[in-house]
Amino acid sequence: MFLVLLLYGMQSCSVSRAIIDKPLLFDEERKTLSLKYLSDRYGIEQQEPVIVPKMIVLHWTVIPTFQKSFETFYPATLPARPDIKSASALNVSSQFMVDRDGTIYRLLPETTMARHVIGLNHCAIGVENVGGAEAQPLTKAQLKANVWLVDYLAKKYAIEYVIGHYEYTSFEGHPLWLEKDDAYRTKKTDPGKSFMQQVRKRVEHLNLKPIPIKTAHQ
Repeated sequence: MFLVLLLYGMQSCSVSRAIIDKPLLFDEERKTLSLKYLSDRYGIEQQEPVIVPKMIVLHWTVIPTFQKSFETFYPATLPARPDIKSASALNVSSQFMVDRDGTIYRLLPETTMARHVIGLNHCAIGVENVGGAEAQPLTKAQLKANVWLVDYLAKKYAIEYVIGHYEYTSFEGHPLWLEKDDAYRTKKTDPGKSFMQQVRKRVEHLNLKPIPIKTAHQ
């Protein structure tokens, strides 16, 4: 049963939104795999799979419904994805998912590590948007929800960046980038350049940092 915990008012806008908790399975297996991921990929040794959020990464699922997207992320272990399974058996996930109508679901606690972006999971909150790509473009309702969520998170944590998944390799060589394997990369296009441009325009008041410019030696 969905539990609506809190209503948050956005200071720069009169809109209030509910964040609905719909937890993914987070059993001992997922905890163990998350800690192993932090250790193997980043060299971080911890007792709990927690993060200190420094950025927000926006995604799309390319799965047409919330339920199917949720079911994909729910198990602790990765059911498919040979392109990333060799790096870890930990399933992909995100802290948030936004449905087509703009409903915001919290899938994991905001400071629990989710596997959603190479090199940066140790400091990144992920926001998945249901649908995406040419077959099912992200909606105006999702745009508004993402803007609201970025604003909410930036006021709660020391967020420095908001990026699209397709921009993650811009952080190679940056102090936040911890991925050990130079060959472990995937090519991404989500959540689309137009969507990111619109989000950034609407969160200019947060004065977030621009995407790093990679130098020649990087």
